[in-house]
Amino acid sequence: MPPPDKPSANTPAHRPVGGGVAAFLKQVSSSPVPIVTGQRGRLIFAMDATASRAPTWHQAINIQSEMFKEAATVGGLDVQLAYYRGMMEFDTSPWMVDADKMIAQMRRVSFLSGQTQIERILSHAGDETRRKKVNAVVFIGDAMEESADALEGVAGKLGVLGVPVFIFHEGGGEPAASTFKRIAQVTRGAYDTFDANSPQKLRDLLKAVAVYAAGGAKALADFSKRAGGDVLRLTSQLGK
Repeated sequence: MPPPDKPSANTPAHRPVGGGVAAFLKQVSSSPVPIVTGQRGRLIFAMDATASRAPTWHQAINIQSEMFKEAATVGGLDVQLAYYRGMMEFDTSPWMVDADKMIAQMRRVSFLSGQTQIERILSHAGDETRRKKVNAVVFIGDAMEESADALEGVAGKLGVLGVPVFIFHEGGGEPAASTFKRIAQVTRGAYDTFDANSPQKLRDLLKAVAVYAAGGAKALADFSKRAGGDVLRLTSQLGK
């Protein structure tokens, strides 16, 4: 993918929030955060599978076993893989309960150049949680080529449903960064950056979200005290 353009006066960081998004923000701020007990957590693990993403995809494969293992200590986790690639191709896996199946599924995915489809990921997460509660969405990507207003609007709907989105942004460049931060804010999730040279950071952050999805805010707080650093910064964003 081409490198992100420099931010302009028209990027999300410089323009007011639209009326529809503002209304969702108001509703989200007054909505209680659902507490799910007595059942396994559910997490949608979403990734950009366009041509530039192969190195990060392979990093994520190597982290899966640790995510499931950490989540098991606080109740267990069901994970669904979602990804986009090529000419508007979007796919999801069945819900999986162990790392081996997740790893096998990810290894079968090939990479194709194409445009981002982040709106489809957010819409899919909404559809899934209407069927059965989704505790968190992870999205890993490096670019955003869609309407920022449209993405913020769909994110607002997820916020009303109580589904936090955790965005891990490779490179941290604009204009994607501003929109990704807004998605995290509207859904009461979190945003952080990483690069190809920081696999341990991505590992810690993904383990933290797995713990959150399986055990909730208290489990994440306990984990963050042990992990420190980047995980504490992630935790501090939740609910803001």
